[in-house]
Amino acid sequence: MPGEPAVSVGAMESEVAPWAVGMTCPGCGGSAVRTVPDTCADQESVRSRLSDRLAKQPGVTSRFDTFAHTVEGLLLTAVGGALAHEGITNDKQLYTIGGSVLAALMFVVTVCAVVGEIRERRVEATGGPRADALWRSAAYCSGCASVFFPGGVPWRRPVTPEQFQKYVWTEAGFGKQLAQRVKDVALPPVDPARPGGVSDHA
Repeated sequence: MPGEPAVSVGAMESEVAPWAVGMTCPGCGGSAVRTVPDTCADQESVRSRLSDRLAKQPGVTSRFDTFAHTVEGLLLTAVGGALAHEGITNDKQLYTIGGSVLAALMFVVTVCAVVGEIRERRVEATGGPRADALWRSAAYCSGCASVFFPGGVPWRRPVTPEQFQKYVWTEAGFGKQLAQRVKDVALPPVDPARPGGVSDHA
């Protein structure tokens, strides 16, 4: 229907927020506006990687992958231990030293990797609701390729997808996982009218 935002045919679970109907972009005045979730669900956005630029949170390693990494690391540690044992048994110093170093290195690397992956999942679980709320409250204008918050908080004017992602991820606690090109993006000053004057963490 005229005035309603277009919804991707490929989006099986498209959600059109009531506030998005008939909305115009505060930047260019265009009506090619959809919610950010609808935009990310569109296959064209996926192909053009716009969905990645608007992603609400970083991808994390699955529990299955963490288990696989643990097994791989322990196997390599066992190989190093076997080499060291072979060296001790047959008085081969090179095997003893090399196997011991390999076993120790693989064990430390495995522990650090697994702990890091578990920590990332915990951070995602904690910040996920905050990221989802911010992500769903925003709209994307394909006319000027910008994102804006219909409620005017924290900015009345549109921002770039990179600025939007930096804001959402930082607010949700995912700031350390931002790509460097996004980390370097400067956020505009928070609108003075923003309730509570909460920091934008820029």
